[in-house]
Amino acid sequence: MAGIVKRFPGVTALDGVDLDVLPGEVHCLLGQNGAGKSTLIKTLAGVHTPDEGTITWDGTEVTLGHPQAAMDMGIATMYQELDLVEGLTVAENVFLGHEKSRFGFSQRSAARAATRELLAGLGHPEISPTAEVGDLSAAGQQIVSMARALSRKARLIVMDEPSAVLDSGEVERLFDVIRQLTAQGVAVVYISHRLEEIRVIGDRVTVLKDGRTVATGLPAKETPTSEVIRLMTGRSIEYVFPERGTTPQDEPLLVVEGISRRGEFEDVSFSVRPGEVLGLAGLVGAGRSEIVETVFGARRADAGTVTVGGRRLRPGSVDSAVSAGVGLAPEERKSQALVLGDSVAHNISMATLTRFSLGGLIDRGAESEAAQELATSLELRPTGITREIRTLSGGNQQKVVLARWLLRGCRVLLLDEPTRGVDIGARSEIYALVRRLADDGVAVVVVSSEIEEVLGLSDRVLVVGDGQVLHEAPATELDEHQVLDIIMRGDAA
Repeated sequence: MAGIVKRFPGVTALDGVDLDVLPGEVHCLLGQNGAGKSTLIKTLAGVHTPDEGTITWDGTEVTLGHPQAAMDMGIATMYQELDLVEGLTVAENVFLGHEKSRFGFSQRSAARAATRELLAGLGHPEISPTAEVGDLSAAGQQIVSMARALSRKARLIVMDEPSAVLDSGEVERLFDVIRQLTAQGVAVVYISHRLEEIRVIGDRVTVLKDGRTVATGLPAKETPTSEVIRLMTGRSIEYVFPERGTTPQDEPLLVVEGISRRGEFEDVSFSVRPGEVLGLAGLVGAGRSEIVETVFGARRADAGTVTVGGRRLRPGSVDSAVSAGVGLAPEERKSQALVLGDSVAHNISMATLTRFSLGGLIDRGAESEAAQELATSLELRPTGITREIRTLSGGNQQKVVLARWLLRGCRVLLLDEPTRGVDIGARSEIYALVRRLADDGVAVVVVSSEIEEVLGLSDRVLVVGDGQVLHEAPATELDEHQVLDIIMRGDAA
């Protein structure tokens, strides 16, 4: 790809980007949220047509006018926000668009057998080809998306944040699969905000900033992380967490007692004081997301109680939680937190509309003013609160979700994977924001698959495994190895 330019109304997303990929290599594409990575790979996948520049495949200049053209050429793309069809089975998703058939008739048994083989190769034989994909966990759906890309016998596979919802063991299996592919000459474009992964799996690195290529062809294993960060951000960033405040001594604000949901988690109890950050550490599928969603009322507990400031919340009632001052930033932003076709301003204000209403009508001027103030303070990129939120990068969409609860002024904030798909610069901003909220007296609960993040951000940590609390301790008394040991042993301490 040479000199790629892509313009949208009001913004130039790509401004002369260059990228070359060799057979059998893992080429890592890095950049902050909003740098142009998603637009670039959608151009490579035939979703967008470049306004300027050329794409050359096997020495021949080509035009990728639609996604099928890219797939026919041997280019498969795994998007960060999965494009699976929830109403179809796993096998139907894997072979969607290139169904196995003979003499015009679908060969469903052959598709199921091929899917079973692909899933076994990915280390997940337990996923049934006949299961409905919408019933799978986020990690399970990611595995299906990988199988879908592999089913096309692609020569180039683009992987956008493939490890974001995987635990450490699943990431290792992913890397094994990538190594098998590259050994066969398949090229991989790998996008990740976890810079430590780049050194493990990458061969070369290209860095984008503000829609331009600022470096390309860097050796992944030799280039210092500090240099990569400088190229991405234009400055040096120390990957540190904000300094913890004094240990809160007030009475608990959030009290969770013995909540359970059959098949998900059992007899979970904890409390959080005003100004305290409680972290939930554990592997994907341990029940962490289900716990915070139940506290928020998005799931109904079979047993137990949730109390905020002495007020008992109605089980399974989001209205009860929100009116008591509880906010949730869920793991799946696009499907659970955002109205993608609506504006940034409306997405920020939707939990606070009564503040801007008069006689049943919304004061759009006051709403926009409040939204703009938050967008500016959180350094939302690109600027402009009237644009559709679907046009923002994942990290900036996450900032909008946080802005919603900042505007609401919640007393308890539940953050599920708050930095998933967020670049290192925006991570530092989110960490500082979480600590600022705690210093202002908000009780914060943080769920993260990255143990380092839980330990660095939290005052106190619950280690969760198989739907139960295995261990509780101050964050300063734990390290990553101890947490993993507790998780692997699976015994409540």
